[in-house]
Amino acid sequence: MTDATTKQKRTFEETLSRLEEVLAKLERTDCPLEEALELFGEGMELVKDSRIKLADVENKIAILLKESGQIAPFEAEEDR
Repeated sequence: MTDATTKQKRTFEETLSRLEEVLAKLERTDCPLEEALELFGEGMELVKDSRIKLADVENKIAILLKESGQIAPFEAEEDR
C-alpha cells in the first residue's frame, strides 16, 4: 500500500494515534536530527489531514442541521 492510499484509508482516530506516536518519538532526547525532521514533516501532514477530516465532518453536520431546520453554524475558536 502506498503512502497516499494509507492516508486515504486511515480513520481520524488512527491519524490521531499515529500523530501521538510521532510526537512521542520527537520528544525523545536520542532522536537523530534527520529522523526528527522526517517525523516533523509526517506530523505536519497528519495535522493537515486531521483538519481536513474535521472540516468535512463539520460541513456534513451543518448540512444535516440545515435540512432538519435546525441551523446552528459552527464557530471557529478564534471567533469566540
